[in-house]
Amino acid sequence: MEPYIWVGFVTLVLLLMLLDLGVLNRKPHAPTAREALFSTSIWVSLALLFNIFIYFAYEYKWLGLGLSAYEPMGGREAALKYLTGYLLEEALSVDNLFVMALVFVQFRVPKMYQHRILFWGILGVLVFRGILIGAGLALIHYFTWLFYFFGVLLLWSAYKMWQQGDSEEEIGDHGVVKLIRRFYPVSKRYDGGNFFTWENGRRAATPMLVALLVVETTDIMFAFDSVPAVFSITTDPFLVFSSNIFAILGLRSMYFVLSNILDRFTYLKYSMIGILSFIGVKMILLPMHIHIHEVASLLIIGAMLLAGVVASMIRDKANKSLNGNSHEIDLQESDKEASSAEKKPTQQVSHILKV
Repeated sequence: MEPYIWVGFVTLVLLLMLLDLGVLNRKPHAPTAREALFSTSIWVSLALLFNIFIYFAYEYKWLGLGLSAYEPMGGREAALKYLTGYLLEEALSVDNLFVMALVFVQFRVPKMYQHRILFWGILGVLVFRGILIGAGLALIHYFTWLFYFFGVLLLWSAYKMWQQGDSEEEIGDHGVVKLIRRFYPVSKRYDGGNFFTWENGRRAATPMLVALLVVETTDIMFAFDSVPAVFSITTDPFLVFSSNIFAILGLRSMYFVLSNILDRFTYLKYSMIGILSFIGVKMILLPMHIHIHEVASLLIIGAMLLAGVVASMIRDKANKSLNGNSHEIDLQESDKEASSAEKKPTQQVSHILKV
């Protein structure tokens, strides 16, 4: 595989991100539901259009694609594996959305600056996931038994998720928050969308930077689940990396679409538990030469996601019929609280950023 394909892909991603932040979102603002939905549709369309490139590149072996000694393949197989990996990564990223929402709520990050945090978080994702994918694939090609290890790791992650239930970690107790407070001065107030500010004659980190680092380290933890999961679909490095990155790029816009209704998808967590368990078993079976076809994997993952969404909608509808208009009152109160939080963020984050 020629190095030009990697340079070209990373350049494409950076150009798309610069277009997103530098042109489409140059002025900080809280994206409306319509804007977020439009942006999400654009990212999903780009991911699907890129799959057309995947088909032709692997079919005609452009720049050495599809000629891997470990997993040679044609265009149809590559396109199917890319699509399955993309859907799998999107599915496993749902839990990441819940954590993002929790971080933004507890740090009282104004909605107009949340996009900025997610943008810079993507740059860290590019570097870390590239390293993790490269190291993981190199090890798997030489040590087949690692499939068993990753499979058990995914099953353990599913068990921990099931055992955890709906409990949430207090963000103020996050290791990153404690580390920053210990070695670097942290301001209790926001300074617009800046990550640093001046306070009492010294440079200090703002809650924006702390929230960014918490989101970044959270994604690293999730990567140890999602990246090995894609290895069960393919060990082609370009397919693994490109499907991961396009899924993460769309995740930012998807957050703004779903941020106000995430609490309604109660059963999506159980969908993720099922997906992690399925992929874990799939990885354990691979060294035994028992292969579940990509079409079957795609259908199973899609069915589990759909089941979680439908079950959540049914439960939400039942709760609405029982509670009447109480849900609307709660939403109005939460909007008022969020509005007051954006006006007075200093008091809201002081219990987290104790200095």
